[in-house]
Amino acid sequence: MSATSNTRNPWAGWQESILTESIANARRLAQLPSLYERAKRVQKGVTPSEVVYEEDRMKLLHYPCKGPVRHATPLVFVFALVNRPYILDLKKGRSVISHFVDSGFDTYLIDWGSPTYADRHMTIDDHVNGYLSNVVDFVRERAGTPQASLLGYCMGGTMSTMFTAMHQKRVKNLILLAAGIDFSTREGLLNLWTRPEYFDVDKFVDAFGNCPAEFLQSSFLMLKPVQNLLEKPLNFFDKADDPEAIDDFLTMEMWLNDNIPVAGEVYREFVKYLYQQNLLVQNKMPVGKHIVDLGKITCPLLNIMAKGDDLVPCSQSLPLNDLVSSKDRKSVVVPAGHIGLAIGGKAQREVWPQTCEWLAQRS
Repeated sequence: MSATSNTRNPWAGWQESILTESIANARRLAQLPSLYERAKRVQKGVTPSEVVYEEDRMKLLHYPCKGPVRHATPLVFVFALVNRPYILDLKKGRSVISHFVDSGFDTYLIDWGSPTYADRHMTIDDHVNGYLSNVVDFVRERAGTPQASLLGYCMGGTMSTMFTAMHQKRVKNLILLAAGIDFSTREGLLNLWTRPEYFDVDKFVDAFGNCPAEFLQSSFLMLKPVQNLLEKPLNFFDKADDPEAIDDFLTMEMWLNDNIPVAGEVYREFVKYLYQQNLLVQNKMPVGKHIVDLGKITCPLLNIMAKGDDLVPCSQSLPLNDLVSSKDRKSVVVPAGHIGLAIGGKAQREVWPQTCEWLAQRS
């Protein structure tokens, strides 16, 4: 036998590994009793804000700059209707809002609130040509400017696009984050599940009134069932003795499970007109008395997408750049998922500083 051969008893190595992992598991288990108290301390939104406008259940948050406002055009964040908007201001070091506030932008965020059963008849028109239109007018008057910039995320990006197409004179710049535009793509399970032969949205809305938060949450979980229901809890336990990792996990889970319903008619219109009939890219999308024509968008456009997005694939967002009339238009694909696009480390280090610079040059 060669002198360099490994003569160590393999059983000794296995026993050492078992002992090491047992000690690590004991350390992790010791942290579990404190999770409830730690979860109660999780904050919702970390950047100082004030409510400056309210209408029904909708509130407009304003984030004062620490110093003077350095850019004339105010910025309005338009989040989706299916989740709480504080994902954009999740925690220190993972806040999209803070990048713009620190860069001297006059920054606002729409909190749509949670619809009740009485709101089941609210439509896309009520939100886009009602609430959003009123917010833009309020912000323009408050800032003393003829226009405002919009940053729309996911469903909020789709609505921001509709608004800009119908009211281009009031929008200075349009930034989109994972916004669904072209729903003809076969990528993504939502596009499959909502096909009319599988899903009767009229019967669904007529039965429930509003789209229940539990239904939406279950749908999102089942987009990646193994990752969400198996890998995530295993990864959580593996890092149970890492305070920073647990803080990130609890903060994220707080947001993921803080769900709200969607007004019934809004849900019906999104599914029927977008997912099933794909009317927006055909310039046939009805919003109240308007028909949305994407060709009427002429302002600078920054279209940001996530390469690993299972909710809004890049193929659903990218076509917009060829449908608008803007001469100043740019698309960015980030190696991230739908949520990581906002709060991921790469997004925080690169995407948002670059977006602030892009907007500053146009504000």
